[in-house]
Amino acid sequence: MATRRLFALRPARLLSLPPSAPRCRQGPAQHRRGLAASTLIKGSKKKQKETSKPTTPPSPDRLKKRTRSGAKFDRGLYRRYADPARGHVPVMLGEVLDAFGTLHLRSFVDCTLGAAGHSAAIIEAHRELELYVGMDVDPAVHDEALARIERLLAEDSRGSSLEAYTHVRNFKYIKSVLGGVDENLLDVGVDGILMDLGMSSMQVDDSGRGFSVLSDGPLDMRMNPQASLTAEDILNSWPESEVGKILRDYGEESNWHFLQKQIVKARASVGLHSTSDLVDLVRRASGRSGGREGWIKTASRVFQALRIAVNDELQTLEDALYACFDCLSSGGRLVVISFHSLEDRIVKQTFLDMIEKPKGDDDKGEISSGLSLLATESEAETWSKNRVQGRQGIVLTKRPITPTEEEEKLNHRCRSAKLRVLQKI
Repeated sequence: MATRRLFALRPARLLSLPPSAPRCRQGPAQHRRGLAASTLIKGSKKKQKETSKPTTPPSPDRLKKRTRSGAKFDRGLYRRYADPARGHVPVMLGEVLDAFGTLHLRSFVDCTLGAAGHSAAIIEAHRELELYVGMDVDPAVHDEALARIERLLAEDSRGSSLEAYTHVRNFKYIKSVLGGVDENLLDVGVDGILMDLGMSSMQVDDSGRGFSVLSDGPLDMRMNPQASLTAEDILNSWPESEVGKILRDYGEESNWHFLQKQIVKARASVGLHSTSDLVDLVRRASGRSGGREGWIKTASRVFQALRIAVNDELQTLEDALYACFDCLSSGGRLVVISFHSLEDRIVKQTFLDMIEKPKGDDDKGEISSGLSLLATESEAETWSKNRVQGRQGIVLTKRPITPTEEEEKLNHRCRSAKLRVLQKI
């Protein structure tokens, strides 16, 4: 793929490449009732004794199998790289910098540019950086990031040369992107790769993209505007069974069957052509249960399901994770921030598969003979509580790290974020 030089900098230069053409199981409530009954029967003989003993409930973090970030929230860092007025706040920025902090980062790839907040911070924090590559599948988001990186590099005063490139490409094509930058790069590998799977606030806040349940717009939901499939296509033309499967599997929506029937009924009359049409359908289907908050949560799950289907997000993510691991140098790290359970499940399992974790381990801490949890080797990396050792790499976050409470208060969209880190051996 031909490259286009944007401008020459001393000592840095930035190049931009043009885009390429183109089960339904027992419900949670039933499970909880069955579990409660089972517990009561088994523990009835000890009930009197147990009730006299005070118990301390487990912390929410332990129940959710996560590690709340122990980093001190840096408001100065937040203000420097956040741009709330334009809808951009880089999530868990301090934690991302910590994850790469002890590395001699000569090369870095940001697979999801967004507005380049993470990229800008990495470039400024690692003066040793020699090669930067940024990618985003959304041309509009890419252009916003490109302008920011141009300004940053124009003001850069480091003594060594930094080569910087940006690409409008899906991150599953990272191998071809890096091969186009330098044919030897795939042999050497890159030192750091970041994947922030969250949607850019610019995308969510643009009603014309159809991502938000709170604003009227077309039923689009394409990350790449050049792609052909839209949410409107799925809702109005896909088989009924496929629509239900999407709501069930991608939205994890318990009321998927009823919603599926309502969607088919609506498209047989006037069809569904806008986000308002879909939101109104969900509101009516939800009735009065849960009030406004209830139907908004349902609508959010429906929108998530459609977005995942339109962009084939889960399969693309799995493919991209394997490709990124192949592109890492020995000692290089892959940092991934996910925003819902489906993504995090894929990241967790793929990490364990890629490092060739011996079978037999589970989340209860039962370790097989070939697997060890390593204590943090560096005092500087206090964020890494437990590590899972494999033959090909180390998962530095056995449980995902989540944002600090202070960051959650300042940026409510980060509340579901989970960060995982893998290091290649």
